[in-house]
Amino acid sequence: MINSILDQLRPIFSSEVFLLMFSMGTFLLGVLIYKRTKITLLQPLLISMVILIPFLKITGIDYPTFFQQTRILNFMLGPSVVALGYVLYEQIEQIKGNVISILTSVFIGSVVGIGSVVLIAKAMGADRMLMASLAPKSVTTPIAMSLSEKSGGAPALTAAFVVICGIFGGLVGPVLLRKMGIKSKIAQGLAMGSSSHALGTARAMEMGAVEGAISGLAIGIMGIMTALLVPFAEHLF
Repeated sequence: MINSILDQLRPIFSSEVFLLMFSMGTFLLGVLIYKRTKITLLQPLLISMVILIPFLKITGIDYPTFFQQTRILNFMLGPSVVALGYVLYEQIEQIKGNVISILTSVFIGSVVGIGSVVLIAKAMGADRMLMASLAPKSVTTPIAMSLSEKSGGAPALTAAFVVICGIFGGLVGPVLLRKMGIKSKIAQGLAMGSSSHALGTARAMEMGAVEGAISGLAIGIMGIMTALLVPFAEHLF
């Protein structure tokens, strides 16, 4: 009975309009819950995933269909990162005199981020495909998926790692920075953007305007650094 109803409704559930509205609706619901509760664990993206995944499983909509029907959301990731440039421009005075330290910090973060995850995965017996999928985990999704594909990884798997990395960084990052006594707004922004990309930047913006702007800058620099370093890391696979 239920399967018959689902079969009849599946064309509606799998339509582009429905999936776009449902995806955005679950995220907005997550934003509302987070604003009301202020509980760090209840991140909007995490709430959206908790609702979306069971829905897709129950209705029998596979991931390729979902990705195709919501492709505009994936496309908007690029422009949204570029839009951070305006926030960065407003904090340009904070960058002057710190260019070398910013570049050095992000470079070291990129080397450590790529090297550590690849070496740990290799020590645990992961194959080349999995290591290639893990290597670009700390950059924004479009860049990470492209690097993963060129390195022999699985872009869909990389996208999942990027989301997990972002959520974990958004949850743990501010607490870890506070426990370590790091009070520099620039250092906090660099740490959040370099390790947790867009999700970390969203959390950094809640911490302050300077932290958010520097975190947005770190996303761009981290993407360039990672794109340059991943080919060298392939020798570790």
